[in-house]
Amino acid sequence: MLKALEITTTTTGQPTTALLLGSGELGKEVAIELMRLGVRVVACDRYPNAPAMQVASAHAVLDMKDKQALRDLIHQVKPDVVIPEIEAIATDVLVELEQKEGLRVVPSANAANITMNREAIRTLAAQTLNLPTSPYFFASSAGEVHANIDKVGFPCIMKPVMSSSGKGQSTLKSDEDIGIAWKKACSEGRGHESRVIVEGFVKFDREITLLTVHASDGIHFCPPIGHHQVNGDYHESWQPEPLDEETLLECKRIASTVVKALGGYGIFGVELFIAGKSVIFSELSPRPHDTGMVTLISQDLSEFALHVRALLGFPIGKIAFHGPSASAAILGEGKGNKITYRGLDEALGMGPDCALRIFGKPDINGERRLGVALARAATVEEAVEQVKAMRDKIEIVIEDESASKQD
Repeated sequence: MLKALEITTTTTGQPTTALLLGSGELGKEVAIELMRLGVRVVACDRYPNAPAMQVASAHAVLDMKDKQALRDLIHQVKPDVVIPEIEAIATDVLVELEQKEGLRVVPSANAANITMNREAIRTLAAQTLNLPTSPYFFASSAGEVHANIDKVGFPCIMKPVMSSSGKGQSTLKSDEDIGIAWKKACSEGRGHESRVIVEGFVKFDREITLLTVHASDGIHFCPPIGHHQVNGDYHESWQPEPLDEETLLECKRIASTVVKALGGYGIFGVELFIAGKSVIFSELSPRPHDTGMVTLISQDLSEFALHVRALLGFPIGKIAFHGPSASAAILGEGKGNKITYRGLDEALGMGPDCALRIFGKPDINGERRLGVALARAATVEEAVEQVKAMRDKIEIVIEDESASKQD
């Protein structure tokens, strides 16, 4: 059993320190929960002023795929725990330091290494654990995709082996789509790796996220989360997604099987397809999930609080659910380094059980998730309509101050 961390706060010595590798909106909430328990947080990302850096005790800007730079940072910070929050990390360095120096990684260096790569986690689920998955194959060239496409047939989906939030993902309807999809996957995937997974379509009724917590007092589950995606990126999520008892038990069986196989403490976002009474494993992330932001209003302990309690080795106990809830991603599109939000007063004035989180991202180039609207209601349907209405009240103005100064 993993020993719980003893929290030390001091101004004269070394306090209990967490190194956060990835400082976006999810990392920001993790940082806040760590600091609430007295942990010093060092937030790291590839760009300055990332959301978690704005609340952390210290920060570092570096390419976390640079093995030597990551190794040097860890030796400089001397963290009590390392918390990977994104895929673009040289996880083999974490494995090395865990084995040689006893570095504590969440949930473990091996689990981080496996789950950062779709090939490794799919191989574990399908071949080692014999869990039901969609038909698939991996390829390292467009020619290899052409040669193996009959294994899954059209239509199908191509994804980089390393990516998140739908980046680099394409739907293939014929051979003519392969070349363009291959270039997109290679250019938009993490690290620009030339390796993809091609998945056959699964005829499913729903796709859910089952937040699964492995802690010192066992495995715990949050109520299932349903979600609406556009091009692989979540736009709305809600909780609970209704499932009959038999289906829910199968979801929990699959989730607990893969979580136990990975080992380590923390929260796992287990993505599952529901097809009638059948449950099919899709993906897993060993950290808070974007669709799980709904738990900021739906539960007494959000997915971020649960993650922190578990990774520190503390018990979870009972997770209190507050009732039907929803979240809606607030998306901005444009280019600039000054982002202004208008209509927040109108959005927050729509009801007593409403909330907003503005992530504080410093700039935008294209489309970017900038915040989330949250609401509780009598039913899931009402909660979803509420967060959509809140989102519609918000106007995002994007300006490029650097360009205006040059003019």
